[in-house]
Parts: sequence; structure tokens; C-alpha cells
Amino acid sequence: MLLDARTRTLELVSGLTDEQLLGPRLATVNPLRWELGHVAWFQEKWALRHQWGEPPIRRDGDELYDSSRVAHDTRWDLPLPTMEETRAFAGQVLGRILDRIATRTLSAEAVYFYRLALFHEDMHDEAFCYARQTLSYAEPRFAGATEPPAGGSGPHRGDVDVPGGTFVLGATPETPFVFDNEKWAHEVRLAPFRIARAPVTNDEFAEFVEAGGYRCERHWTEEGWRWCRAAGAVRPVYWEPAGGGGFCRRRYDRIVPLAAHAPAIHVNAFEAEAYCRWAGRRLPTEAEWELAASGCPDHGRKRLFPWGDLPPTAERANLDGGRGDCADVGALAAGDSPFGCRQMIGNVWEWTATRFLPYPGFVADPYQEYSVPWFASPHRVLRGGCWATRGRLIRNSWRNFYEPHRRDVFAGFRTCAVG
Repeated sequence: MLLDARTRTLELVSGLTDEQLLGPRLATVNPLRWELGHVAWFQEKWALRHQWGEPPIRRDGDELYDSSRVAHDTRWDLPLPTMEETRAFAGQVLGRILDRIATRTLSAEAVYFYRLALFHEDMHDEAFCYARQTLSYAEPRFAGATEPPAGGSGPHRGDVDVPGGTFVLGATPETPFVFDNEKWAHEVRLAPFRIARAPVTNDEFAEFVEAGGYRCERHWTEEGWRWCRAAGAVRPVYWEPAGGGGFCRRRYDRIVPLAAHAPAIHVNAFEAEAYCRWAGRRLPTEAEWELAASGCPDHGRKRLFPWGDLPPTAERANLDGGRGDCADVGALAAGDSPFGCRQMIGNVWEWTATRFLPYPGFVADPYQEYSVPWFASPHRVLRGGCWATRGRLIRNSWRNFYEPHRRDVFAGFRTCAVG
């Protein structure tokens, strides 16, 4: 898995010029050359230095790559190593980790830190995809990528009924690896609700745009309307008017037709809420989302994935970058949840109405900077993963979190009935 992750990382930075690897100074991206070094530094810190007490390979590594110490806006000004030197550093770190795996006892503690290093790289690989889209770089190409089956494409309209009752929200200790913000499963009480079978599609969101949704204050929360005016938003960030009516969108460095039945993507929480108000709907809470994905209380044991406990496959979920984009919301029926919700894992991250806060009894894991700094912020919870998320990373209980104004991430939403 570590080798697979590194292959993906190098694919995501390949084919870019030195100028592109540094890129413009933006709040939502890192210099890609810095980010590759950071991935390697993080692996060294936790899987070598912390776990085995080894000295750092680079004496300046902490000053260059420690994201909790190096302010985001200063990363373009650092004396960064060349790309060749950065790749060599990353290769040295991974080589040493692989040697430890091959020659030392794999204790539970050691495996924890190897997985932490792996999943951290997986998350940054998704961020590399965001960055290439934000910066209009060429579409990344992944070796061995295969498109999932196309059957069952098109819209998937309507709601499903989810009974109320006591639900166990969060991860359980038997899960091989979980992040601290998923700990631990605890009971919540939910009223019955109705939730959409599928995320909101481009066609559906286009109706909101064409109805003047971005010009009508009553559809927006106060905070959302302030953002909308300040950003000058009139439609989703990468949409453009198409000749003859309708919209197209920028996908990496190309303009492509807007896929009618694919989920609306690159919309932020404010845009999602405005659509909901216009449509007479609402966003689900994260507890409602996880219940709709996991099954129970009336459908037996809570599931690790919507389809059960078996790992993701191309027939169940659009993950791992294999398709390179979102599938139609009607595709991949084999991944349906017990209640009949489709694509709750993969395809597009889904905003919820819930602020990112700790669960009861929260205790930070060794990597304290992962969750703790963001609990006091306006971050919102997103669920489910997207087409670029690695299948080994995601599960029903996995909590992503972003500030509500972020439009660069591969995020969309599904809605719930009001009342």
C-alpha cells in the first residue's frame, strides 16, 4: 500500500514544469514541490523518528516541512530543495520504512504509524488532484486506471424513508484504523426522516442557477449571502455559459460539456444550503447521513460500508481515481445502502449541516494537529469520499472537514425533506 501510494503521488506531480510545481500563492493550495517534501517529512517523523527514534535525514526538514510550524503563506518563500532532491528525500524515507517493515517485528504500535503515514499520503494525493484542477493543470494520468461499469447511469430521483430511533454514531474499536475524530461510537437519538436517493445533479443545480438563485438573498443564510456577494458568485466556480444555452465546465485544462446526471461538484456549503432553501429541502446532519449509509436501527447490524463489510470495488463505488471524474448518480447500484441510498461512498464528497466538533469523551491521538486545531473553527463535516479518494481510506464513519466557503474540493451534497 505504501508503494502504491507513492506511485500515485509521483503520477500527480509528473509532467509539470518547475514553475507549475511552485505555482501561484493561493490560500487553497500548497506549492506542489513543498507538498511532496511535506509528505515525505511526515512519514519520516512518525514512522521512523517517532516510532524508532531515528535521526532526521534532512537537518532542515522541520524548518521546511512541518505544517504546524511553517505558515501557509510563507511556503513559497522557503529555500526549497530542487524537485530532484525532493524526490530523492522522499525515496530515502520510503526505502527506510520498507526496510523496517521487512526486518522488524510488526507490533500493533508500529503498524498504526505505518498506516498513519500511508493515509496521510493518500489524503495529500487527493489534495494534489484539487490543486491541479484549481490551477488549470493537465488532467493527471494514473497507471492501471479502469473505468467502472457504466450500467445504471442517468438520474436517480426520489427519497427513501429512514426510521428514527437510537443509532450508534462513530467508529468502533474493531475497525483496523480510525482517526481520533471518529472515536468512539456513541448513541444518538434520531427522529424519522426522508433523504434523497442520490446527490443533487448538475441538471438540478442548473435549475437553481437559471432561476436566479445566486441573485436572491432570501435563499441564503446571512453568512452565505455575505460570502456570495464578496466572491461575486453567480454560478458554480468552474461553470461557464455554453453556446445555445445551458452550461459547460472547466475540467482541469479543458472545457467540457456539463454532464446532466453527474452530481453537482465544486459547490460549497453555502451554495448547498441556498439550493436547499430554494428547493424547500435541507442538508442532512452527519448522524442522519451515517444512519442512511450504515443501516439500523431496523436493518440489523451497522455496516462498515453501505453495501456491507466487504471492501470497495469498481462495481460498488467510484473511488481511487479510476474513472477520473464523477459517474452519473444512477450508476453503481451494487453500492446501495440498506435504505436504498446510492453512492454514499465515492463519486462526490457530501456536505452535511453539522459543524466539525469532537465526539463525547474525545482524546487526541499522537498526531494532535489532525483534529484538535479545527474544532473551534467554522469547519463543516463532509461524508462519503469522492472519485479521487482511495478506497482503503474511506468508510461510513469517516469524517472529512472543510470551511464552508471552500469550492475547490470535490464536494457536492444530497438533501433531506423538511418536516
